Amino acid sequence: MGFSGVFPVYNIIFKIGTKGTTSIAADMATIADMEQFTMKISGKTDDWTPMTTSGWARSLMTEKSFTISLKGKRNVGDPGNDYVAVTAWADGLDCSSIAEIDFPDGSKLTFNCVIDVQNAGGDASTKVAPLEFDLKSDGKPTFTAAPTV
Repeated sequence: MGFSGVFPVYNIIFKIGTKGTTSIAADMATIADMEQFTMKISGKTDDWTPMTTSGWARSLMTEKSFTISLKGKRNVGDPGNDYVAVTAWADGLDCSSIAEIDFPDGSKLTFNCVIDVQNAGGDASTKVAPLEFDLKSDGKPTFTAAPTV
């Protein structure tokens, strides 16, 4: 196990495949100057009430998706930051890539994603240019649990 206990969010590492969905390990780059992230997981269930449960419903999780939202600064010259920023002006499969999240405990989430940039530099003249985007899941992710001792 990599570590136990609480941890600061800055210990989470985000990587994006700079060659889109054909990215290999060498193409995975961190995304510089990200300041904040949120993870929203959505699930849908199919519910039914069979005659044998005395009116009590049953449920089964039949659909999952998630969105990782990142907010930070636009850092020109950083491969990960540049790759994400360029997708603001792309569409279709040119917005698809592979992403990885390395957690402090040693677990890892790898997934295909669609990059949806909301802000690639606009703010007040006295502010540092932002980069804000979502990584929307595209299919089933691979979660690798932290190694056990």
